[in-house]
Amino acid sequence: MIELQNVNKTYMVGDSPLRALRDVSISVGEGEYLSVMGPSGSGKSTLLNMIGLLDRPDSGSYLLDNIHTESLPEEQRARLRGEQIGFIFQSFHLVNRLTTQENVELPMMLAGIALSERRAAATAVLAQVGLEAWSGHHPNQLSGGQLQRVAIARAIVMKPRILLADEPTGNLDQASGKEIISVLENLNAEGITLLVVTHDLNLGQRAQRQIRMVDGTVEADIKSESRIGSGKQTGAEHVPG
Repeated sequence: MIELQNVNKTYMVGDSPLRALRDVSISVGEGEYLSVMGPSGSGKSTLLNMIGLLDRPDSGSYLLDNIHTESLPEEQRARLRGEQIGFIFQSFHLVNRLTTQENVELPMMLAGIALSERRAAATAVLAQVGLEAWSGHHPNQLSGGQLQRVAIARAIVMKPRILLADEPTGNLDQASGKEIISVLENLNAEGITLLVVTHDLNLGQRAQRQIRMVDGTVEADIKSESRIGSGKQTGAEHVPG
């Protein structure tokens, strides 16, 4: 499904190059649940942006369903992104002037989907994340956990196959964080491929597979012997040499 082969990415910080990814090669199968961990600056978010087609590699390749995405025109990349991938961010990125319902409908509106279909789909996903009673509220009327659930509903309203979450519990208290983890793991149990970038070791260890990054490289790629979330484990461990 997802295959990165020897991917490199360098950014310029002032006059100095910063190698964010160094020869990264990973494969992700349909329905897997991965966490990506590592210190700040290790390349976690860059890896997520690369998988989410928000960035292109300087060298190497990224195949999504055997399609070489790195050479696609931006219009095709944007279409793939809209059809296949949902994003969840630490800071929610909701539009304050829109209601909960309208925020969830936004991706569908941008895709030109009819109002009646948008309303039905948004209502369904808000019920899925337990917020159907809050559809008319604005973001400033919601708690942190509710805001993140709205963001999740918006991320899944287009029925993506891949869900990318960058520090999804980073701005939440412990109780709200547990609620969000439960929502994400339920979505994975329904078949969505889930990749979570996190500094939280407890959250990271819940995943079926843990990728650990240091200085832009994959230091370890571990499949758990047992898992708190859904799915079956192989017990295998691979540490790149």
